[in-house]
Amino acid sequence: MDGGVIAGWKDIPMELLLQIISLVDDRTVIVASGVCRGWRDAICFGLLHLSLSWCKKNMNNLVLSLVPKFAKLQTLILRQDKPQLADEAVDTIASYCCDLQVLDLRKSFKLSDRSLYALAHGCRDLKKLNISGCTSFSDTALAYLASYCRKLKVLNLCGCVKATSDTALQVIGQYCNHLQSVNLGWCENVSDVGVMSLAYGCPDLRSLDLCGCVLITDNSVIALANMCPHLRSLGLYYCQNITDRAMYSLAHSIKNKPTKWAPGKCKNDHDGLRTLNISQCTALTPPAVQAVCDSFPALHTCPGRHSLIMSGCLNLMSVHCACAVQAHRTAAFHHPAH
Repeated sequence: MDGGVIAGWKDIPMELLLQIISLVDDRTVIVASGVCRGWRDAICFGLLHLSLSWCKKNMNNLVLSLVPKFAKLQTLILRQDKPQLADEAVDTIASYCCDLQVLDLRKSFKLSDRSLYALAHGCRDLKKLNISGCTSFSDTALAYLASYCRKLKVLNLCGCVKATSDTALQVIGQYCNHLQSVNLGWCENVSDVGVMSLAYGCPDLRSLDLCGCVLITDNSVIALANMCPHLRSLGLYYCQNITDRAMYSLAHSIKNKPTKWAPGKCKNDHDGLRTLNISQCTALTPPAVQAVCDSFPALHTCPGRHSLIMSGCLNLMSVHCACAVQAHRTAAFHHPAH
C-alpha cells in the first residue's frame, strides 16, 4: 500500500479482508487462505466459523490439513452423508481448537470413544455438541466428556443408543447444569432414572426430545413439569407409557410458578410450552390433553400453526386450541344454519 492506496490484493487491510471473507462460502475462504502469506495469516487469525459439510469425499484429510492453521475456530460444522471422519481428525481438532464452542459431528459412524476422550481434554469450552447418529460411542466415554465439558448448553444424542444410558445421563445431570436443549430421540435404553437426573440437574432446560424413548413413564414428565420452569418444547412421540397423569402435571405446573397474572394460565404465548408432540401416545384422553392446551396459549391445533402434535391419536380429535375454537365460532356466526 502506497500513500493509502491499495496497489494489489495483498495490500488489503486485514479488517477489510475479513469482512469480504464473511460474505463468501467456505470453499472460497479456503482458497483465499492460499493466495499469499498475508492473506493466510489474516484468515487463520480471524476465521471463527467454518463448515466442511460440502466436502463429500476427503473431509478427513481436509480437517487434518486445515485445522492446525485455523486454531481460532469457535464453530466447526462437519456433517456427513457418508462417514468420512476418523479419530485422528478429532484428535487434531482437540489439539488445536482450544476455543471451540460449537461442534457438529453428526453421522460420524467411524469415530470411537477415543474422539470423545480427546474432546474432553482439548475442548472444554464446548457449548453445543451434535453427535447424533454416532453409534459407536459408549456411555463411559460420554460420561467422561460430560465431566469435563461443563459449559454445554445444547447436546444432540439422537440415535446414540449405546452411549445414551441412564448412567451417562446421571453424570450429565450432575456436571452439565447449564444445558438448555437435549435430544435423546430413539435412545431406547433411557428410562425415568436418566430423564429425572436431567430434570433435577438442569433447571434451565428449555427443549427436550424423548421421541422413541419407550421406557419412560409419567414420572419423567412430572419431574420436568416440577423442576424445569423454562421448558418450552417437549417431544414424547411414541412414548406409549405416558398417561393423563403426565398431562395434568404439565397443565398444573403453571399454577405452581410465581406469577403476576391469573393462576392456571400463562401470561402470553411466550410463557410455558410452545411445542408438545404426543403423537402415538395412545393412552391419553381428550380432557387431559385439553387441560394442557388451555394452560399454554402457544400450543395450537389450528391449521398452519400446529405446535400441539397428536398424529396417530384419533381419540384426541376433539382437542382444540382457543383460536381454533374462536375461528369455528366466527365461521358459524357469518354462515348461520338455515
